[in-house]
Amino acid sequence: MLLSPFATPGTFFRGNLHTHSDRTDGALPPAEVCRRYKAEGYDFISLTDHFVGRWDYPIVDTSPYHDDSFTTLLGIEMHSGAQENGELWHLLAVGIPADFEPSNSPDFKPRPDQETGPEIAARAARAGAFVAIAHPQWSGLTMDDARSIQAAHAVEIYNHGAHSLSDRGTGMPMLDLLLSEGRDLTLIATDDAHFKGPDHFGGWVMVKAEANTPEALLAALKAGQFYASQGPEIHGIWLEGERVRVTCSAAQIVVVQAHGNAAEMVVGESLTEAVVELGRMVSSPWLRVTVIDRAGKRAWSNPFWPSKL
Repeated sequence: MLLSPFATPGTFFRGNLHTHSDRTDGALPPAEVCRRYKAEGYDFISLTDHFVGRWDYPIVDTSPYHDDSFTTLLGIEMHSGAQENGELWHLLAVGIPADFEPSNSPDFKPRPDQETGPEIAARAARAGAFVAIAHPQWSGLTMDDARSIQAAHAVEIYNHGAHSLSDRGTGMPMLDLLLSEGRDLTLIATDDAHFKGPDHFGGWVMVKAEANTPEALLAALKAGQFYASQGPEIHGIWLEGERVRVTCSAAQIVVVQAHGNAAEMVVGESLTEAVVELGRMVSSPWLRVTVIDRAGKRAWSNPFWPSKL
């Protein structure tokens, strides 16, 4: 069985879902941010400036930068309420309505009279946004923190800015633990670009959609019709009885991960197809695939749940 998103009609579009401009703490104006991503071959971005009062709660209108080959989704990075470590929440809301009501978040310090992280995440999801838990490692999230965001669609498995500038860019352990607790989550790779250092063009999503429009892209994101990457391409994933077959760009390692510590891999040179026997993973409630190239760059499939196929 060829799995989603590879079996889904449409085209893969490359996009970054976490980006900042000089409307908040980024270095570049929105027009230049969009120009650079387009010049680097991206099909879309979401400009997710910080939704706090210091900058008048911006939801930046990037529609003037749309053309036949490039589009944008309205987005924000939400900050409201304290995590267990006392730090302010960081949550992405992609596809947010332009009239989304601000929380009482005047700056980057939690306040006792503001929405909690779970509350603002739920409100954004009800408003139609794709909600993601941003940079779990950088934020110092606990598992109880992560469990509390019941409205999340996704977790940042890789944040390029947090990786490049603080070596705290992964969300992988938290994602796998949530999956093993039964949470049906997808995973995204992002830049979190501010253009003040090497924080851009390092992590993205490949979204399978019928058209490169905000509406089609948002629907595909919510449906999990995408994979995440630092460079490698995944061309297809098949579940064939007790094995998984993967086709991809040239890779050195193809891994299938499962519940607990279970994983199996195929190692080779310039692999463009690999068959991974599931073995003890055959009874795992979820599986996911990682493709690793010679440079150590990765592509990650979304988890799939065999019993639901």
